[in-house]
Amino acid sequence: MPITHVARRCLVVLLLVAAVAAQNSEQRTAHYLDSIRKQPPLLLAFLHDMPKGGDLHNHLDGAIYAEDLVDFAASGGLCLDRTSSRLLAPPCDPCETYTAKPAVQCAYGDHVLYNQMIDAWSMRNWTPGGESGHDHFFATFAKFGLASHTHVAEAIAAATNRAGMDHLQYVEFMHTADAGAAEELAKKVQWNPDFTKMRDALLEAGMKDVAAETSKRLAADNARAREILKCGTTEASPGCDVTVRYLYQVLRGLPHEIVFAQILLGFELASSDPRFVGLNLVMPEDWYVPIHDFNEHMAMLDYLHGVYPKVHITLHAGELAIGLVPPEDLTFHIRASVERGHAERIGHGVDVMNEKDPIGLMREMAERNVLVEIALTSNDVILGISGDDHPLPIYMKYGVPVALATDDEGVSRSDMTYEYLRAVESYRLSYVDLKRMARQSLEHSFLPGKSLWVETKLVFRLTTACASDTAGTEKLSAACEQFLEASERARMQWKLEGQFAKFEKKYQEISVPSRSLHIPLPAQGQDAR
Repeated sequence: MPITHVARRCLVVLLLVAAVAAQNSEQRTAHYLDSIRKQPPLLLAFLHDMPKGGDLHNHLDGAIYAEDLVDFAASGGLCLDRTSSRLLAPPCDPCETYTAKPAVQCAYGDHVLYNQMIDAWSMRNWTPGGESGHDHFFATFAKFGLASHTHVAEAIAAATNRAGMDHLQYVEFMHTADAGAAEELAKKVQWNPDFTKMRDALLEAGMKDVAAETSKRLAADNARAREILKCGTTEASPGCDVTVRYLYQVLRGLPHEIVFAQILLGFELASSDPRFVGLNLVMPEDWYVPIHDFNEHMAMLDYLHGVYPKVHITLHAGELAIGLVPPEDLTFHIRASVERGHAERIGHGVDVMNEKDPIGLMREMAERNVLVEIALTSNDVILGISGDDHPLPIYMKYGVPVALATDDEGVSRSDMTYEYLRAVESYRLSYVDLKRMARQSLEHSFLPGKSLWVETKLVFRLTTACASDTAGTEKLSAACEQFLEASERARMQWKLEGQFAKFEKKYQEISVPSRSLHIPLPAQGQDAR
């Protein structure tokens, strides 16, 4: 019997309903992302609301926006060298006239001075010219450092709150938290290339006291940050829901006795204070000392890793480009950081294709499960590397785990949402790709405890204890509840799964363009049986 026009339309509706019902929430969310790829405002809103897991590569000093730094400097009564835009200690010149050393507070009534500071302390309005992006970026820290170093609690509060507003739930801040104490201790101890004797000398000189005082200082800064955020009150800020841990930040551009002392302090802190979950070596990789002493730094890490084998290590490596350094210095930093420096994660890894046997290296990283912390905006403004020149798709092709990171979002004038936006627009990443990155950020965090996942390479497969439980629901099986109770890492991962379930549920009710649900219409008069 020929199908009528009305029956035909009813059949199409039923087929569409059936197709939609057959899709799970993740698929519908993925279809929605595909439907808005060429609509940046909708894409931005989608990515802003998307749960993003953790930020594993975030320098506390660089995370602060210049506007906050102006406020910190003004509240501290600091002055500005008008010529260099560098902060200076008081006394300051008065605001009434054009002076060489005005109080920072003068900028509130002088928009020219205010804008000068914002531009000098960040990448805002920077354009290629006499000063490279690399040089302008790294010069900012010496200019505003006097404010960030004296307002640590305020910095923690500001950076954590932005993370919460950005739908992150976990951050590992890189922070040289000892206020120079390890450096001063190193100056009192004669350098000894025998690392065992050097460690013994530093411990005898009081390194454990430095660690204890650093922990005490950080505890006070954390408590003050939570007060600023009004945590535990009805006015609590979004940052109150963000779990914060720290990586002790070693300044590898300093003399080797100081670098060794700071690395030792990092190992001591990560062994004694649960707020410190590991350490990292920072400062520009292309500067003279980091290049000249690179192999010695790897030897220090190799030795101290043997003494403190449970301490986690992540390393900046491969934040280089052709022309910054001689070609030979592009060929081994990533591999050495993994094999000799015992890095469980690599920060940046931009020059990987210049390494000896890069394909073999990436296969080794995939086998070792070494994650790369990808900072797209930072790599663009510092190194000028973006788009097809960036190795992100290559890492993904060879199965190396990756997660997006902000690096120095205040200086770069970015945030995690824009890192996700850049990744989607540059590499047409799918929703599944983005979700994998967010999951990997927590899988490769240095939080203690077993993982929620027993498989993460091809698919994410839940541990047996929670395999029958549904994320986003309050009721858990006894086995899953017991498993989560025993693992902080797994609890953080389960929280992310609940956030994904809530996020994806919204797209069960949003109309997805029909091209995502293509169903051929029966021809007029065709039998619909």
